[in-house]
Amino acid sequence: MTQQYKHALVLNPYIKESSAAMGFFPPTGLEYVATAMEGFINRISLIDLRQEKRLQNIEALLKFIEDEDIDLICVSCNWSYYFKEVIALINRMPSHIGLIVGGQQATDYVEELFKLCPNIRIIVRGEGEESMQDILNGIPLNEIQGISYKENGKDSRIIHNPARPLTDIDNLHYPNRRLRRTSYYLKSKNIILSNSGFDTVLTARGCPFSCKFCTFNLNPLGQKRTYSARKPESIIEELKTTDAKLIFMADDNFFVNPKRVMEICDLIVQEKIDKRFVAHARLEIAKHPMMLERAYEAGFRVMLMGIESPHDRILNMFNKGFTRSEIERSFDVLRNYPFYYHGYFIYGNISETEEEMLFIPEFADKIGLDSISAQKLRLEKYSSMKELIEETPGYYYNTTGFVYSDTCSIDKLSEIGKKIKKRFYTSKRLIKIVKKLSTTGIFTKGDLKFFLLRLPMLVTKTIAREFDKKTGKLRKRFRKYLPQRRYGLPEVDMRKKI
Repeated sequence: MTQQYKHALVLNPYIKESSAAMGFFPPTGLEYVATAMEGFINRISLIDLRQEKRLQNIEALLKFIEDEDIDLICVSCNWSYYFKEVIALINRMPSHIGLIVGGQQATDYVEELFKLCPNIRIIVRGEGEESMQDILNGIPLNEIQGISYKENGKDSRIIHNPARPLTDIDNLHYPNRRLRRTSYYLKSKNIILSNSGFDTVLTARGCPFSCKFCTFNLNPLGQKRTYSARKPESIIEELKTTDAKLIFMADDNFFVNPKRVMEICDLIVQEKIDKRFVAHARLEIAKHPMMLERAYEAGFRVMLMGIESPHDRILNMFNKGFTRSEIERSFDVLRNYPFYYHGYFIYGNISETEEEMLFIPEFADKIGLDSISAQKLRLEKYSSMKELIEETPGYYYNTTGFVYSDTCSIDKLSEIGKKIKKRFYTSKRLIKIVKKLSTTGIFTKGDLKFFLLRLPMLVTKTIAREFDKKTGKLRKRFRKYLPQRRYGLPEVDMRKKI
């Protein structure tokens, strides 16, 4: 069969960081799609604009498209931050080249994107691997599940095909890292902190738990993502394709099936794969001492734990499935294992007082967490918490999903978040973190030396960023007196609405 397209540009269009992590995580979802396209098109150029400074200039990117004879452009529109800039970039893409957009935001804003970007031909909704294969195979658009498209050109009506059933992850090939044009490293403020390399491996999709605040177990269409795990042998194959020494297991919860985890760990040891691993976990890991021992032997060093709250009524509201006393008993066990424990907390919950929010750092210290992240309660589009917030007098959510109340504004919650951070991250705590990182073997001596050499740059950038935040607040206060940035777009609030 004659191939419809010859050379595809698969583009991650984001440049700025929305968080520290966004600066160094590979675009794993986009890499899965690009890999799925192999064999259906002659050539693929996978571009991550965060890594390609030269191509961040739109004119340089357009010249690349022309010089490389690109005849298909696939853009990931995945995040709510930097959204207007991504729309502006899409509108600069050559109108004579086929343009396909996918990702979380594209799925949420199908109609709006077609309106704002007339040159978009197709929007892939939800998981895109199989939909892209069908498109490249030349299957008639009206027969392809999981896409929306314009019937006959720019001004024609939009057709929404039925959603595509969720795919078993074992039917998908893991990302082909040879498609990458750059390597990834642990970064902060765009400064490389370790020269050992960083990578992500997705061993499963979905989560069998049903925490009310969380939508990770849903796909972008709100469909419940049935837990689907890859075969251990496939994971070992993938680990052998990356040179990175620090690997983030990107599952929502890597330790769902202890038997499977032990099999993976045994294979890592058997195959002499020398890497360090970071993974999400739940308290249930404390019930499986043999699994913890095998995991440490295989190189697992960092456990990212969703604690969420030290208060039973909030844990119950979240449907976490455990109580405060169970958290404490679990960490009585976990402290016997030399992992680095990072805890996630959510504050600003219904009926939660400021005093209760500020108890988080004390509780985190008591149970033995090495570090914490505390985030304001936020609703996603398909969050089951939405109805509860709407039914509770005095509680609201804004256009970006952050929850606030008559007694606790968004600004006040932000100040509380700073207090939580300040109370936990004392100078004594920071010294303990450095010691723990060095003793657990997460980083080598070479990594620590590399980090110390870059510490002055990191401190300088941190100070500059804090100064920028303060001046940004002044800019916001006096915005009407200052020149505004324009993107040639309609005055539409395209922040993530839920």
